[in-house]
Amino acid sequence: MTLKLSQYCLAGAILLSLTSAAFAFAQANDLSLLNTLERGQWNLRAVGAEAPLTKICLGNPEVLTQIEHSGVTCERYVIRSTANAVTVSYTCKGQGQGLTTIRKESNRIVHIQSQGIRNNAPFSFSVEGRKIGPC
Repeated sequence: MTLKLSQYCLAGAILLSLTSAAFAFAQANDLSLLNTLERGQWNLRAVGAEAPLTKICLGNPEVLTQIEHSGVTCERYVIRSTANAVTVSYTCKGQGQGLTTIRKESNRIVHIQSQGIRNNAPFSFSVEGRKIGPC
């Protein structure tokens, strides 16, 4: 009887572990933080700079994950997702790869750090994104 109880306990522990792993995986692939950002015209400015680096019309906020590879189809994997930040690794076949962390200060302000390889050359940057109005 004790052996049977031990087997049930072991099966329950394995099932609980698998459920926890599946939940962690689902959380890790969560880009919902980006969906809370306001759509419209955004300025991206290098940290510490006065002038905007670039302007972007933010429709699909996932474009913020691969600024250096904009317009390129890339495979993305969310490494970490929390209430205030998301880290994404991406690979663009034949065009490079990157790792981007987006930290949300508000629905209108984000901080983006990205590094990787584009056209066989390394890149690394930190920008602040601010919504400035409609597109």
